[in-house]
Amino acid sequence: MKRSASAGWKGGLKDGKGTVSTGTGVLSNVPYTFKTRFENEKGTNPEELVAAAHAACFSMALSLFMANEGLTPESIDTTATVSFDNVNGAWTVTSSHLETKVKSPNADPAKFQKAAEGAKAGCPISRLLNTTISLEAKLL
Repeated sequence: MKRSASAGWKGGLKDGKGTVSTGTGVLSNVPYTFKTRFENEKGTNPEELVAAAHAACFSMALSLFMANEGLTPESIDTTATVSFDNVNGAWTVTSSHLETKVKSPNADPAKFQKAAEGAKAGCPISRLLNTTISLEAKLL
């Protein structure tokens, strides 16, 4: 199974502009710039897209790992916060922090934590990232 996305860039680093699209067309020519990446201007950037992918992947994986523990999630809401820092002159994704809130009536807290840790380690995007991944999992 393969998935694709494309990105283009025109101009210099600080004055240029780029667009990103996904193969499915869900994202189509979404703009990004130096300012959206480094100066908090409204718009997307590659690190935000990585965070979105990590949150989505983890949520699906957690559903699976909970089922493996005999638990049924009613809802899973996950936020991934990616840290993007200058490390020795090279911009680097240094960590991804997952925060998930799960509603699962009568779930055993120990089984839930085991499932959450399994999902953190087992989700394909977690395995892709070469960075520290932390997790805060709350059972509601």
